[in-house]
Parts: sequence; structure tokens; C-alpha cells
Amino acid sequence: MSLFSAALQSVPGLGRLWPAPRQEARCSSSVRGLEYIAPLVRTVEETPEPVGARVQGQIPAWVRGSFLRNGPGKFEFGNHEYNHWFDGMALMHQFKIEGGTVTYRSRFLRSDSYCANSEHNRIVVSEFGTLAMPDPCKSLFQRFLSRFEMPVPTDNASVNFVRYKGDYYVTTETNFMRRVDPESLETKEKVDWSQFIAVNGATAHPHYDPDGTAYNMGNSYSKQGSFYNIIQVPALKGGQDEALEGARVLCSIPAADKARPSYYHSFAMSENYVVFIEQPIRLDLLAIMTSRVRGRALSKGILWEPGRDTVFHVCNKRTGELSAVRYQAKALSMFHQINAYEQDGFIVLDLCVSDDGGTIGDFLIQHMRKSGEALDEVYNAVSRPLPRRFVLPLAVAADAPAGQDLNTLPDSRAMAMKLSNGKIFCTPEDLHGTDLLDYGGLEFPQINYARYNTRKYRYFYGCGFRHLLGDSLLKVDIQTKHLKVWREPGFFPSEPVFVPAPDGTEEDDGVVLSAVITPRQEKGTFLLVLDARTFTELGRAEVPVDMPYGFHGVFNASEATPTDQH
Repeated sequence: MSLFSAALQSVPGLGRLWPAPRQEARCSSSVRGLEYIAPLVRTVEETPEPVGARVQGQIPAWVRGSFLRNGPGKFEFGNHEYNHWFDGMALMHQFKIEGGTVTYRSRFLRSDSYCANSEHNRIVVSEFGTLAMPDPCKSLFQRFLSRFEMPVPTDNASVNFVRYKGDYYVTTETNFMRRVDPESLETKEKVDWSQFIAVNGATAHPHYDPDGTAYNMGNSYSKQGSFYNIIQVPALKGGQDEALEGARVLCSIPAADKARPSYYHSFAMSENYVVFIEQPIRLDLLAIMTSRVRGRALSKGILWEPGRDTVFHVCNKRTGELSAVRYQAKALSMFHQINAYEQDGFIVLDLCVSDDGGTIGDFLIQHMRKSGEALDEVYNAVSRPLPRRFVLPLAVAADAPAGQDLNTLPDSRAMAMKLSNGKIFCTPEDLHGTDLLDYGGLEFPQINYARYNTRKYRYFYGCGFRHLLGDSLLKVDIQTKHLKVWREPGFFPSEPVFVPAPDGTEEDDGVVLSAVITPRQEKGTFLLVLDARTFTELGRAEVPVDMPYGFHGVFNASEATPTDQH
């Protein structure tokens, strides 16, 4: 293994990078008097045995299965505390819904990182924003030498639940993920991507074809340079027991700067293409590789370079061929795609986008535990993420004149301008009205994935962020640009997950699930169930537990029909 490869495997927590909202989309005035949220980013106890919830209202009887959530839940070991919110140990949550009743349980992921930290009662594995310090029991010379040891990559998979070949795994963005039992939340075996394919990890947001084939992306580093690899993992077949058996690199894309490749949290996929967004958030490989020697956290090796353009790479899923057309846009920061589909010779690409990636490492725990004007100042220093649509022409005539807008879709105001050098410069269309700014922009986007991923669609759901954490749920109608909103002051909902009704005929026939927490009272957690069409509350299931704010999750339906979200 090369030095770069070993070092970059140790970049934990990149999957938990928080969106850096766009500066131009600031609210009309600074926010004041933000809710104190420190209780939502503190260590909680796990609840390994199911506890019953008190249901108010009515949960439709057809909603049967487990709503699974993932995120940080432990922020210290002994006297050692993590510096960054993303560093906390993975805590898995399960809301099990059956016949209108709900039970809740949670368990810490028994990762190697968690077990080693617990055994030594201190932080011994570095995370995204926290550098593990040398063992104080060693001699001064031994502690000095330990700074030159290769960092150990974390398996603290606190980002998401994903599926490969029918099994559930929790993931981060190093080369490790963990299989888990979705019923008991028991930790199973550790899976190492590098044992199956020559990549240094994968994103926590794979995509799926209807037949179960999975797609993902992972970097690789060698003497030849840095590459972004599009990965294909085949669906379950007879005799294939390993999660990643049969995985292959579909396409390798060389980084524009081999010493500073782009960071990415997700990618987009249409029916026939994978779209990778090479954005100017850069990984300084030398800085990351030498972080332990320099005594600096890995997060210090991530740079925002607004002088660089954003590049869209389009790969054919069937052939693995990379499009010769070069698509560019101005510098943007993107963490979550919404959807992508093909229409009349174009790829329509919808993303949650920010114009400023400079605050990528600023979600320090000490900042999130501030109060009063100090907390307001932290929030007002960041910009807002907003949903935007890009349109990429799949074919460009050689004789098309420079300066011509190639987007001919009648229902889109996005532009795809041919430049004199033959490249296509893409200018997006906003997928929202001005009222979205009142809710702080939108992140954690979700759609009716099972039925509308890679297809033309009308609705998506997300969290509004008029705080450092999501404090509202939003439904966006792309056609009208109108919003529907659920919000209760003092409550903080998680990423919304859409569950389609089994007999539904419309795109929004179903429910939206979200775990809602509050810093105003202990054990104030509840599962919220909204009618996806009207966005009105159907019911809530109150659970007597404390639950920290987390990242991503899925719905594991009891029926055979999959309803997992990306």
C-alpha cells in the first residue's frame, strides 16, 4: 500500500461533513435569540431493550417496519472530549412501527474505535476534528516516536444505514463499514472495501438500480495520481455471500490536482449515467498524511478554493465510458444531491448547493454548546444551502456556435452555454421561491426514491436550517416553487424519510417520518408521522428517552417491497 493510500484511509468523519450554506442566500436580516441546543449534542445512554411509545393521533396501519437512524451519541471517554460534532461515537436508533404502535431502542455501534476508546478510557483513535494524543503512560521518547506512526483509520460508522445484497450496513467514508442486524441493532462483522476493490473507502450515499445493483464512489491514490472511482456492486446472486463480492471499478476519473483531489459526500445517478461533481473543496494529501506529526486534526487538511470552477463528469453506466463533453460551473459546495433524470437528450441534475465551502470544519462542539449572542454569531457567520437545477446536454454539435445556450427544455430556466474552448458552462435554476430563505435554506433532501429516483419528479422533502440544526420540515413543489412546512418552536426534526403507500397512485401518496427532539425538556423525543400529500400531522409516538441530533437513516419495510431511501 502506498503512503498516500495508507494516510487517506485514515481520514475519518469526512462522511459527516456538514453543509456550508451559500453566502448570497443569507436571510434578509441576522438571526437573533437562537434556541440553546447544547443538550442535543451531548452524550446519551443507549436503550438496548425496546421501550413502548405513547401514540397520539393515528399512524396508518399499512406503515409496518423499522425507521432506522444513525449519528453521533458519545462525545467523550474519561477526561478526553471530542472537538468536533462529527467525531462522536455512532449511536443507532430504531423506531419499530407495527399496527399503529411504536417501540424504540438504540445501541452504540461496537466498532473497533469504540471498543479501543472504552478499554483505555480515553480517545485513542483520531476522528475528523480530534487528534488522538500519544499514550501518557509511555516515555517521552516513545510518545515522540508515536507521532510518526501511520494513523489508524476509524470504523466509527456514524453517517448512514445502507444496503448491499439485502443486508444492512452502517457507514462512514473510510474503507470500513459494519454489518448490523436491523432488528436488534447488534454489531456484526467489519467489512473492508480495500479487500474487494482498489479504493480507499466509499461514500455513505450509494444509489440503487431497481434490480438491486448498487453504485458508489471511492478515491484511490498512487504514484500515478489521485482518481475518483465509480464503483458497481452487483445484486445478490446465488453463491455470493460477501457484501462486496463482484464489486468492480466502472470508471476511474483522474483528479485535476493529484495532490489536492476534491472532497465529495454524494454523487448523482440517472437511468443510464453517473454524474460526479468535482468541487473546489480539496483534500490536501500532504497535510492529511502528516497531521499526526504536526499535531493537527485531519479537518485542517480540507481546503476551500473558490478560485476553481466546479466540474461535472458524466459516465455511461452500461459501458463505463466517460463523456468527452466538459461541463463546468462556478465554484460551489455540494453535499447532497436530490435527484437526476434524463429528458430529451439532457441530464436534469438537482442538488442542494452552497456558494461557500469555507465553513466546512467549523461545527465544533464548543460552538454548538454556546448560548445567547455567542450562538447567534456562530450561526450568522455561515451561509445557506439552496436547491438548484443544472441541465447538462448529452450531445454537443461540433459546429454549435460559442455563446449559444444549448438548453432547449421548455420547462427549465437553467443555462448550458457553449464556450469558445468547447466546454459547457452551466448556470443553475433555483428550485424554490423566496420564502425558503425564511427557513434558512434546505438540506437533507429526500424523494419518493423507490418510484421516482432517476425519473422526472415533482416533490422533494428536506429540513430547514434556521439554526445550526434542522428546525423545520419542508416539502417543495418543483413545478410551483411552493413550500409546505411543519414547524414547532423549540423542536428539531431529523432528515425526513418518505414511505410510499402500498396502493398509492400519486408521487406523494405516503407518509413522511422524522425523529423530533427538543432541548427544552429531558426525554422529549417523538417520532413524527406526516401525511406526505398535505404535510399535516397524522400522529406522533412519544418516547421517554434522550436522543441526540443525528445524520441519516432509512425505513426498513416489513413487506417485501423495498422503500429504502438513498
